[in-house]
Amino acid sequence: MVFNISISLELNAVILNYYKKMKVKNYIILFSILLFVFFFSACNKKVEKSETISNKGELYLGLKPPGLIPERFAPGIVSTEDLEFLAAISPNVDEFYFARQKKGEASKNLGIRFENGNWKKFMEEPNTGEMFISTDNKTLFLGNKYKERTATGWSKEKGLGLPFEQIPIMRLTSSDIGTYVFDERDSIGTLRMSFLKNGVRQQPIEMGNVFKSGTYISHPFIAPDESYIIWDCEKEEGYGSSDLYISFRKKDGSWSSAINMGENINSDMEDSMQVLPQMVNT
Repeated sequence: MVFNISISLELNAVILNYYKKMKVKNYIILFSILLFVFFFSACNKKVEKSETISNKGELYLGLKPPGLIPERFAPGIVSTEDLEFLAAISPNVDEFYFARQKKGEASKNLGIRFENGNWKKFMEEPNTGEMFISTDNKTLFLGNKYKERTATGWSKEKGLGLPFEQIPIMRLTSSDIGTYVFDERDSIGTLRMSFLKNGVRQQPIEMGNVFKSGTYISHPFIAPDESYIIWDCEKEEGYGSSDLYISFRKKDGSWSSAINMGENINSDMEDSMQVLPQMVNT
């Protein structure tokens, strides 16, 4: 079994459908095509080399646009016969980050950039955490550490400080206004949220019962406008090892019941980790 990085437009329909059901209005997609990248465990197949990349105007992310059913992302470029996982995308969708592990070697974090009609690797370094790019494109989060974007790339790693350094964070994501949502590496899984008030980082608080059902609760993603959160966990009623779930913020600030994202997103194997470009309300 291997982990694959996959891409699909299905999340576009899923999210907008639930917005409609919940009578949430005035949401638009910043991009004409909503990118959804996630991981799933599947049988190893021979990976064909990708077609010649043309220009960004003709191909989405340098590749043919995906359909509604998840498919391997960038065969021969990202998806290979090695283990690829832990994807992250820059907000302007011109950089793609992921981890790769070759057999018998430690995993590494890689970054590729679309330049002059081709993807070029610009970063390769030891995997020190699960990557997430802030919505202003200035910070690369790595669990309880981070890097800042500089004129020449990324700075050296810095710690988030207390109390974050005492929590075994796997993945931390951040909203437009700086709210952190992150997990904890344990068998049950705990999702926490930390607000930024008047420029001061607040103490993390555990999220409510909506996010406590199941086991191995992890890998949260908070929408830039904080309108929804996606995460993965294992539940008896799920499709397989772990599934992706979504909860929408209600008008009163509470969260809707967890919604399994369905058979077109989830499989009978392990489905986890999701990355999306920004959605904004107008």
